[in-house]
Parts: sequence; structure tokens; C-alpha cells
Amino acid sequence: MSEYLKVLAKRAKKWAEIIGEGKSLQRNITIKRYVRKGIPGEYRGLVWLSVSGGEEVKNADPDLYQKLLQPPHNKQVADVIKTDLPRTFPDNIFFNNIENQQHQLYNILLAFAHQNKTVGYCQIIHNVFLIQFLQSFILQGLNYIAGLLLLVTKNIYQHVTNVGLPWAVITTKWFVCLFAEVLPIETTLRIWDCLFYEGSKIIFRVALTLIKRNKGNLLACQDFTTLAECFKEITKDSIVLKCHDFMPGSLPGSTILKLRTKISRQRAEQNENKLGR
Repeated sequence: MSEYLKVLAKRAKKWAEIIGEGKSLQRNITIKRYVRKGIPGEYRGLVWLSVSGGEEVKNADPDLYQKLLQPPHNKQVADVIKTDLPRTFPDNIFFNNIENQQHQLYNILLAFAHQNKTVGYCQIIHNVFLIQFLQSFILQGLNYIAGLLLLVTKNIYQHVTNVGLPWAVITTKWFVCLFAEVLPIETTLRIWDCLFYEGSKIIFRVALTLIKRNKGNLLACQDFTTLAECFKEITKDSIVLKCHDFMPGSLPGSTILKLRTKISRQRAEQNENKLGR
């Protein structure tokens, strides 16, 4: 723990030098390196807003958030959010003050639901603050991870397929919650640091890293139950407890883009075949 605190103090000092001097937080190789090494908690809100492009969106319509909080609101949506809030991170001592953090989250979810009526509100969103990523990859994530495994570690993909364990059983929570309540919170936040800067490829990198590191254990499982339990255990791998050492391996965004194009084409062909019947 003492070594971990030393690392945190060192990183906080370096970030303070950048932010304190009023230097630009525009995307560059230095900021990318700093983000990968971890953003101190006191600077996360500022840095996430800047490197994700959210600041530009906010500046384009500075009053949008306050406008969305003005009534009238959909009462059914508001009531469901209020019901779900107490179930959000119930064991987190920093997130059980109804007058502060929970009320702030209520406002965010209410504004999001009314701004994005097609998506609206569902319970899983209140566990994920990165809601702008939901539509971009979560629904297709299960197909992508299977496809990536087929490309990168074909023997694991084939083994899981032969055992008959659906990828939805294995990784749904990984993608839907972006590893929240799956990995330790410090490690999850480090993943989110990279996610805001580098995009959704980080989530796939983490998934592949967890699976590839535990290749031997996974291939040793010969039945559905044992394999499912093994996938649960890999999220407790010793490496995930060391968030400063847990840096997922390389996975170019171009690889995901090619796979996304391939899967989209396959789906289009399947739909055409159904219509032609």
C-alpha cells in the first residue's frame, strides 16, 4: 500500500505541474502517456471532459444541461430513476449521500433520458457514467470479442464454442458496465481514463488481455460449468489488483473497424436472405 501511495503522489505532482501552469490539455503524445499512467482523482472530471471532446460539445451549447433539467419531465422516467439510485454502488462510502452524489447522478440521468429519447433510461445506465459510449459498441461488443478472439487466439475461441458456453454469458457485464463492479474500482477507473482518451478499443484490449493471460486455465476446462466459473475467476487475476501495472496489450482501432465492417455486412446479408424467403 505504501508503494502504491508513493506512485499516486508522484502522478498527482506531475499532473499538478501541467494543470497548474495552465498548459493546454489538447490531445498530444505527452497527455496520452500521462493518461495511460493514470489520472489523479482530483483531476479526473477536468481531464475527462477535455480529452474526450466533451468540452467542445459543452461550449457549443453551454446552457443545454440546465435547460434539460427544467420541467416538465416524464414522471415515469423520473420515478424509475429515483427507485434505482439507492441500488447504485451501495457499498461505496463516497456514493451514499442522497443530498450530494446521488442527486447529481439523478440530474445527469434525467437530462440524458430527455435529451436521448430513443435510448431513454434503463437501470444499467446508472452504473455507467460513460453513457455516450453505450450506443457505439456495447450492443455489438459480444460479436466483436468473439471475432477478435477468432483472429488473435483461435484455439480459445474454438474451445469455448465447442464447450457450448455463449459469449453473452461470459462478457455481457464486461461490456454493459465497462468493467464497473467487475474489476477493482481503481483498475476500472484507470481503464476509463484510457477509454475517454482512446475510445472503445480499450474495452476490447482489456477483455483480450484477461482472456489471453488465463489461456491455460480456460483450455483446461472441459465442461460448461467449470468454464463459466473460470471466466468469473479471471476477473480476480492478480494483475488486475495492480492497476499501475495493468496495461492492456496492443489492439489497433483499424482491426476493430475492419471487424465491425465485416459483421455489419454479414448482418445485412442475413436480413436480405430473410426478406427473400
